[in-house]
Amino acid sequence: MNANQLMNMVLRIVMRKTISKGIDAGVKRATRSTRGRSQGGSRVTLENGDDTGGTPENGPTKAQIRQQRQARRAARQAQQVAKNGK
Repeated sequence: MNANQLMNMVLRIVMRKTISKGIDAGVKRATRSTRGRSQGGSRVTLENGDDTGGTPENGPTKAQIRQQRQARRAARQAQQVAKNGK
């Protein structure tokens, strides 16, 4: 092996490790849980006007969230129907 081949081999190893670490860090950041961020006191307002602190103790239940999501979906569909004139 000549010096050029050795340098290329070492450079490829270093680049492979660096790129892998960067990709791993990006994937971890993109997929990390929202548990730590949701405890910052963000406010959650339900459609019925109930304002909760956004904490697990007094936040909306899964049924309330599902109902709110369905109401938003129905409103979007109604807007599309009105917009398209169907």
